[in-house]
Amino acid sequence: MSRIQSIDALRGLVMILMLLDHVRETYYLHEQVADPVDVASTDPALIFLRLLSSLCAPVFVLLTGLGAWLYGRSHTKGQVAAFLLKRGLFLIVLELTVINFAWTTKFPPTTIYLQVIWVIGLSMIALAGLLYLPRIAQILAAILLVAAHHVLESVQVDPSSIWSAPWAILYDRSWLELGENLRARTSYPLLPWIGIILIGYLIGPWFSSDTEEKDRIRTLVTAGAACLVAFIVLRWLNIYGDAPRLTGEDADIVFWSFLSLTKYPPSLLFSLSTLGAGLLLLAAFERMGNNKALTAIAIFGAAPMFFYILHLYVLKALYRLTVAILGTNQGDYFGFSSVGPLWLVTLALAIALYFPTAWFARLKRRRPDITALKYF
Repeated sequence: MSRIQSIDALRGLVMILMLLDHVRETYYLHEQVADPVDVASTDPALIFLRLLSSLCAPVFVLLTGLGAWLYGRSHTKGQVAAFLLKRGLFLIVLELTVINFAWTTKFPPTTIYLQVIWVIGLSMIALAGLLYLPRIAQILAAILLVAAHHVLESVQVDPSSIWSAPWAILYDRSWLELGENLRARTSYPLLPWIGIILIGYLIGPWFSSDTEEKDRIRTLVTAGAACLVAFIVLRWLNIYGDAPRLTGEDADIVFWSFLSLTKYPPSLLFSLSTLGAGLLLLAAFERMGNNKALTAIAIFGAAPMFFYILHLYVLKALYRLTVAILGTNQGDYFGFSSVGPLWLVTLALAIALYFPTAWFARLKRRRPDITALKYF
């Protein structure tokens, strides 16, 4: 299957934004960011940085679903389902081992963070089953999972119940006690993410070879704009889809509160705003064609898992080196005193990591016979 540059470029862009967010989590850990962001007490520069990173998970999950449809152009439905199942399981194992160690550097671990790679893996497994539903049933399931999950917010499950762990994984962001010295954090509740990966699969026909480029761009713009208009209207009405926004006389707080949305699990308004922006970016990248800048950004999107693992370990090593040389200056942490240096570190790392990522992306293209490379 030939790669589509606009998709790789969008995936690459969100990988760079993810890098920015992880630099923040490394060198700005002394300034904790709530979900949604507490706009009354958070520096607007930090709010803006966090808003940019909000694009990462939903756009990546959307493109994962789209990638599954594209894979299905040259494979049977059974082969697509098998690939989703195998890759989903691979991602879950990766999250529990290699990636969790990169965050905690503890072996054996005492804490396991079930984060974005975990939820992508579970979403892929769910999509493997949802492939067999009629298209209308897939559309209804996607709408319900993304838009109607808020009705579940009042559901409470007793921690001692056998349903406590499944509910924590599906919807309740909480801790799971797995043993005397081991617990897990369900950082990314699953249900709405299944809806988002399903939406990605459903928009696949827009990239059919039978679809004219101008028609695809028009459809992407229309869908993206519709999502953003729906977000603005619902946020303005302030009645459904997220925690109520703040109102009052302080224009800055009102503005940032309008944009501060809940990610864990992704609210309807969070999904509308991020997916809308993602679709508009995809349309813009489609229109730009074989642009040199897009070609460079697309490298990160052509080998996303390689880049993901590499940047985590490089960031951890860089932080350890920083502390060894400079010590701590923000309580128990070393941290920058302002947001500005985070952008500089991100730029430097993006440039440095471009070269090994480009090498790996070329290896994937050159050796399609090595099945394992497709998982990265």
